[in-house]
Amino acid sequence: MARTAERVESLIDEDPEMRDALQTVLDRAEGGRVTWEAVSDDLTTGQWSRLIQERVLEKTGDGGCEVNDPGDVAAVVGGASAASVTDGGTTTSASSASSASSDVDIDDEDSSWSVYDKMAAVGALGLFAGYSLPNVRNTIASVLDIGLGPLEAALPFYAVILVLSLFTGLYSTILQDNLMDTSKMAKYQERLQEIQEREKEARERDDEEELDRIQEEKMEAMGDNLGMFKEQFRPMVWIMLFTIPVFLWMYWMILEHPGELGTMVIPLVGEREWTAGVAGPIQVWIVWYFLCSMGFTQVIRKTFNIQTTPDTS
Repeated sequence: MARTAERVESLIDEDPEMRDALQTVLDRAEGGRVTWEAVSDDLTTGQWSRLIQERVLEKTGDGGCEVNDPGDVAAVVGGASAASVTDGGTTTSASSASSASSDVDIDDEDSSWSVYDKMAAVGALGLFAGYSLPNVRNTIASVLDIGLGPLEAALPFYAVILVLSLFTGLYSTILQDNLMDTSKMAKYQERLQEIQEREKEARERDDEEELDRIQEEKMEAMGDNLGMFKEQFRPMVWIMLFTIPVFLWMYWMILEHPGELGTMVIPLVGEREWTAGVAGPIQVWIVWYFLCSMGFTQVIRKTFNIQTTPDTS
């Protein structure tokens, strides 16, 4: 949910009495503004200070404070179910405030992989065996050769790799666009960035008590890193499921037809066999594939305006 609403929830979790304190602030705020004198009978100085520290209240030049996002605060506190909240002359119903808050809520259950995702992960791991087990590699490659064999017969091998890299780059980008929830990843990052900002401010104030609370939140937020990892890795299992067989076919072609597929001229390196090492043990055909794949992938993303990284702006 919105940052202010998250701060309110955190305050209430730490001290349930803050719910009543926040309700008092909302009830006595006029035009979204409230003064200490208006609430001093029901709030302690500690509660008032905490609201300012957590930026639920922002100090104004006349000695008062302004309530940040009063609609969101009211929705969390639960005191605006029947009434509307006035913020600087603008009336916002509690139902719409609640809706606005829920729009940015992170539902960890949505990050769970489906049965199909888990099956794809198992399938991708099984296909890895093809690199070390000739029987598996030969079986998969022979099936793919029914469709890719005519392509290899019509084009030189470097052009075949070029076409395959275009194909794999296209479906990889489509899978990332459809399976990766970048908005949710952005919310995970936003939550962690907010904790870091609060920690920095607490260190500047030498507020040890606040630092202890933030440290506990950081430990709890480690689960967010797992959620981000799950979101990022979900499309990868599907990409590997479709890409590994293509790699096995290229590997099979090179092993089964040594010397028949020609050579490749590498800039600054010269003419090399497809199985020759370029960067350590990395062979020429792998380097050529990744160069083509990265180039096509960038072009595809720019052409179709596909975003595969979280936007926290």
